[in-house]
Parts: sequence; structure tokens; C-alpha cells
Amino acid sequence: GQKYLTIRNLLILIKPGVVIMVSNKQRPAKLSVYLYIPNIVGYMRVVLNCIAFAVCFSNKTLFSLLYFFSFCCDAIDGWCARKFNQVSTFGAVLDMVTDRVSTACLLVILSQIYRPSLVFLSLLALDIASHWLQMYSTFLSGKTSHKDVKDSTSWLFRLYYGNRLFMGYCCVSCEVLYIILFLIAENHTENLMNVVVESLTQFSPLSLLLALSIFGWSIKQIINVIQMKTAADVCVLYDIEKQHKP
Repeated sequence: GQKYLTIRNLLILIKPGVVIMVSNKQRPAKLSVYLYIPNIVGYMRVVLNCIAFAVCFSNKTLFSLLYFFSFCCDAIDGWCARKFNQVSTFGAVLDMVTDRVSTACLLVILSQIYRPSLVFLSLLALDIASHWLQMYSTFLSGKTSHKDVKDSTSWLFRLYYGNRLFMGYCCVSCEVLYIILFLIAENHTENLMNVVVESLTQFSPLSLLLALSIFGWSIKQIINVIQMKTAADVCVLYDIEKQHKP
């Protein structure tokens, strides 16, 4: 007959002349992943953004503080994931979706304030397309992170994802630039170029911050184009290899 013996995390099935050892260790429940500390931080970011956009036109200062604090929490949840060994695919997707949606909402608002509005709508499309393609190409390549670009031929692309300070500067520059443009707008029919030129020629701390932000923002847009092209190449090569498989 069959006999079962449980020792810690092993279930031992004993048959006549046969011993089978099966792992009895339970997998983490789905709820436990949802309640990872970095994921909880991610939920807080969503709530902060919802409150921020709810008051964006009635209280610009409060909006800017809440929005920027939510953006800063992006670094906090990454630190928590590494510190507590709670890295998860869900967390990575939640992080990216929160970033993209919050930036997209701000760009939509700016498109209603400045002319030509197509500038901000084009930036929105580039931002979403490049990151969505990058995430999808990551899964096609079998990589565990969309930041794994060591095999890229672009030194700028490798530098961006390989150097946290450089990536942080570019990302912060984008968000700070958009926040500044939102704060300095006086009406809903502003000419974007006139406002930027006038602000830069004032030679004030704000103009210096604006100049630094524009430089980092420019690099980020170049990287977005490289990322979109690189990710699209991965998708195309995947199709070619699939067609040639016997």
C-alpha cells in the first residue's frame, strides 16, 4: 500500500520499493503580492495623483506639490522593492502605468492651455508608444526588466538605463518642465514659444531651472525615440524568427 510522510516542506510518497519526494511548500498568495510594500506605495501614488488633478485648476500650488511628491515616490517604491526583496512584475507594470498616466494627464492639460496644442499631444503619443513598445519587447526577449538594455547599440540608451543619476535627471527635468509651464501660464491661450523665451530671458532662478529642465527634457525625448525604434526592431525580429522556424 501507499504511505505518506510529511517532513517540513517535503511530502514523501512511499510505495513498495519507491520513494517519491514532492515539494509541499506553498506558493505566496496573490494577496501577499498585492500587499508588497512597494506596491502599497504605488497605490498611494495613484491616490495622490487623483487628488492633485482634482484641484489642478483651483489650487495650482497644491497640485504641483502633490504631483511632484507622487513622482518622487517612484524612487521610494523602487528602493523598497530592493530593500525588502519584493520585486514583482505587477509592481513594475503598476509603476510604469502610473508614470505614464500621470504624465499623460498633465500633457493633456497643457495642450488645453498652450498653443500649438499639438506639441503636447505629440509628446504624449511618443511617451506612451515608446514605453509600451519597450515593455512588450522585454517580454518577447525573455528579459526580466525593461531596463535591461545592455545589448543595445546606442550608448545613450545604455547610459540612460545604466546610470540612475542620469536617468533621474532626465525624468525629473521632464516633470519639472511641465510643472513650471503649468504654473507660469496666465490664461488658456498662451503661445508656448513666447512664454518659454520670455521666461528664459528674465535671468532669474526660475529661468535657470527652466533652462536645466529643457536640456534634460530634450535628452529624454531623444531617448524616447531611440527606445521606440529599438523596441520596434525587437518585435520585427521576433516575427522574422518565428516565420523561419520549422
